[in-house]
Amino acid sequence: MRHVGVGMLGTGFIGEFHTLGLRYVDGARVVAHADGNAERRAAFAERFGSRAHDSIEALCADPDVDLVVVSLPNQFHREAVLRAAAAGKGVACTKPLGRSAAEAADMLRAVTDAGVFHAYLENVVFNPDLLRLRDMVAAGSLGRLTTVRAREGHSGPHAAHFWDAEVAGGGALLDMASHGTEVARFLFGKELPATEVFAWGDTLVHRDRTTGEDNALMIIRFADGRAASCDVSWSSKGGLEGRFEAWGDAGRAVVDISVGSMKAFIERPSGYLVEKADADTGWVFPVPDEVRVHGHDLMMADVVGAFRDGRRPTETFGDGYVVNAILDAAYRSMRSGHWEPVTLDEPLVARATSSLAGLSA
Repeated sequence: MRHVGVGMLGTGFIGEFHTLGLRYVDGARVVAHADGNAERRAAFAERFGSRAHDSIEALCADPDVDLVVVSLPNQFHREAVLRAAAAGKGVACTKPLGRSAAEAADMLRAVTDAGVFHAYLENVVFNPDLLRLRDMVAAGSLGRLTTVRAREGHSGPHAAHFWDAEVAGGGALLDMASHGTEVARFLFGKELPATEVFAWGDTLVHRDRTTGEDNALMIIRFADGRAASCDVSWSSKGGLEGRFEAWGDAGRAVVDISVGSMKAFIERPSGYLVEKADADTGWVFPVPDEVRVHGHDLMMADVVGAFRDGRRPTETFGDGYVVNAILDAAYRSMRSGHWEPVTLDEPLVARATSSLAGLSA
């Protein structure tokens, strides 16, 4: 089996999740990592045994790195992807692909022109329950799928860079509805185009921390009239919410990735319990294997397996670009108060698709 050397760009919260997602992937090993924070860089090297670099350029130039995984804040995605593509490396990038569709298009164009492997790291669609739901929808168990709804929330981001809307590219909608948007495409079928979006968003709670929206609602209308909705919040108390619902004319299904089977009443903290936990005593709801539950294990297995086998991964930069285009329409709708069309660079999408035509999904 071919060994795949992974270079991890970013060693923060999501970089750790991506690294742990490689635990059970045969032949994959994080051989190098890069982070601007020297203390975090050293701690990652000690924990995972990989070689430390202090820049994007140095990691992309590392000859032992086959696949670059971009686990950086939004503002660094474009630079990292362009450098990886220029170095001839395969590249996988966390969500959202870009801060806008224009940035995502630059990244899609770069990997297509360079002819390198690319994967979009959308973990939620690899949640085991959502994969089972997708199979049930495909089998017709719910009849004709009519609507999809996503509700995601927590009390606010864990890192400072999220709160700077100008730097991050947006607020709660960009951060969280990127998940629900791709879940809708995943369940309806990606061949069904999203045509227009209506959205509302406002800063209701965290005006002292951000100019971005901390609550938002979005409706996506597809070409055949069916719709999906995303309801997101950065002011939802009680821990992480992640609920996805699908309705068909012969049934309905609910997947809640934030609720496990375990709960405990504790008077003394026991350390990390789960992402975005608002309390560490009293009634708490630990998730025993959060990396698997949130889809990172199966996502990283799909990405590395596709890279090794020379096939198309389940999620590509093309998917990330479409998600960004849908979210761009949502932000335009927030400003206009009207339905706004989803606009795509169709020649770019066609060229990117044809470059992958020889690879199976």
